[in-house]
Amino acid sequence: MHKCLYLLCPTDCLESVINEKYKNENYFYTSLGNSFAYDNDTIKHIKDTVYKNNIRNIYFILSIDNQIILDALGRQDFSHIRRLSSFYDEINHQKKYVKMSWRKGNIQFSVLSYYLNKKIKELNAVLNLSSNPIKIYGKIYNRHYDIFSNIYSGLIYLEKHHLN
Repeated sequence: MHKCLYLLCPTDCLESVINEKYKNENYFYTSLGNSFAYDNDTIKHIKDTVYKNNIRNIYFILSIDNQIILDALGRQDFSHIRRLSSFYDEINHQKKYVKMSWRKGNIQFSVLSYYLNKKIKELNAVLNLSSNPIKIYGKIYNRHYDIFSNIYSGLIYLEKHHLN
């Protein structure tokens, strides 16, 4: 039986959906919009959970209709919540890039893919689990169709670099 850790936003309420679709031994860690900080306590908790339970796969999952993401892309009613203002800035910054580079497609899916790719890259860097290789994936849940879709590859997103 596979053991998986799912990093979710509590506003998506996906725990029961995941347990129903994926009959694994599932573990969950939640933070608003998957915006958790990579502080020592959080990383220690994630590492301890991974080692203690022999977890091999970690999934960042957000719903396409995630209330935090929709708010960040729209009215920003929750921007006053601690730690969300920089998260909102990041989402809006990426929204501008997506609008410039994509002619067709779902902007929300593109922004979520970029964001989850970034979170995967950051988590890989801080976990440093070379002795216990872990695969980290990103998925976007569509409630209307009841499907989990793989995020767009990180290879399609360009990052700005400045050379002095």
